[in-house]
Formats: sequence, C-alpha cells, structure tokens
Amino acid sequence: MLRVLAVDDEEPALEELLYLLRSDPRIRSAEGATSATEALRRIGDALGAGPDDDAAVDVAFLDIHMAGLTGLDIARLLAGFARPPLIVFVTAHEGFAVQAFDLKAVDYVLKPVRRERLAEAVRRVAELVAGGQAPAPVLDTAADQIPVELGGIIRFLAVADIAYAEAQGDYARLHTAEGSHLVRIPLTTLEERWRSRGFVRIHRSHLVALSRIDELRLDAGSMSVRIGGAELAVSRRHARSLRDLLLR
Repeated sequence: MLRVLAVDDEEPALEELLYLLRSDPRIRSAEGATSATEALRRIGDALGAGPDDDAAVDVAFLDIHMAGLTGLDIARLLAGFARPPLIVFVTAHEGFAVQAFDLKAVDYVLKPVRRERLAEAVRRVAELVAGGQAPAPVLDTAADQIPVELGGIIRFLAVADIAYAEAQGDYARLHTAEGSHLVRIPLTTLEERWRSRGFVRIHRSHLVALSRIDELRLDAGSMSVRIGGAELAVSRRHARSLRDLLLR
C-alpha cells in the first residue's frame, strides 16, 4: 500500500486532495505539506528512516504554482536524492505538461480533481511501486509523442499524426486529421525538437511535416503548400530550401 505526501500551499485544496487520497483503499497513509520547504524536509526525513519505515514516502502529489519554490522546482531537487519518491503533479494549469513529463512524472492531474481521475493516477503509481519500477524514460517520449490536454486528461499525441503546427504567441496549435490541440510550447522549440523527424519551417507561423504535403503551388511568384484541406503560405525566406527538399 502506498505512503503519500501531498503538497499544496492552498489549504482547502490540500484538504480536499487528502480526503480523496485517504478514501482510496490502495493508500496506506496520506500526509500533507503546505510549502516546498516542509515537503523537502519530510521527504529527507523519510529517506533517512529507510524504505520500510512507516514514515517513508512512495509518491509525492505536487501542486505546481506555489509561493516560493514551485512543484517543478521540488521535482528537480528530488531528482538528486538517492531514492526519490515518484511524482504526480496536480495543478490547474495544463501548460506545464511537457516540463512535468521531462521530470519523469508518473501522471499530470488537472484541477478541479475528479475522484475517478485521481484513482487512475493512484493506479499507475501502485503498479510502478509493486513492480519496483521507475517511470519510463521520457526522452524517447519527447521525440515520438507530446502530451496534450483532452477533456481534463493529459494524453500523449503521436508526433507522426501531426500534419503541421501553427504559432500562436508563446503557444503552438498542433493540427492532425482529427482536430487540433493547443500546447504551451513556442514553435521554435518544436522546430528544434522535430527537425530530425521531417518537420520544416515554411513561415514564421508554420512548421509542417514534409510527408504530409499534398501539393506545392506557385502563383505569380508566391508559393504555398496544401496539406489536406489547408493551404499554407511559404515565405520567401523558406521557399528555396523547401523546394529543394521536396525535389530531392
């Protein structure tokens, strides 16, 4: 059974989370902390007591936005511990999913927390603890998949399913045959990450998968590409390199 530490600097939210956790039969104990300092002290004490002690912590449920150190900061610090607990993020902000999974989080639960969604996170943790496993490495996940929010649940979208990405400020909208998803990642970051997977920049606003281009169109000196039902302009800066890539 799991020994849990929940961390949130808003006491009502912490109490609600603890209530839900303690009602799960897979939870042996659930304690709370209202600051990063308190959480790190408790986890440090737990590691000093040993893995079989009642005070040990199997998993930390971390809020992200807190005064002082954030939940992401706590996770980074815990990564330096000899036997860190597993991490589940519980937050009202879906935009930090990429950073969370880069830190090897087991799950990412959005507020307001639903009992059945939290139960799914507990199930994932319980399976890992029972099998003596750490979360799967996320370096390959970052290349092959990207976390997106769907109906309050973070799911992984295969990069191979993405036809093109569109810049929207500090965000990017990912377009697939089934629809689109907004992620809090700049287009320049996606360009660097996906260059080796056949994505090219055709405009300051668009990054496209070469394999998804259906037509290259030339009209009165301007260039565009058709991807499914979308026609996207190609800037003069990128026109020659794109044409060379397509005609190789």
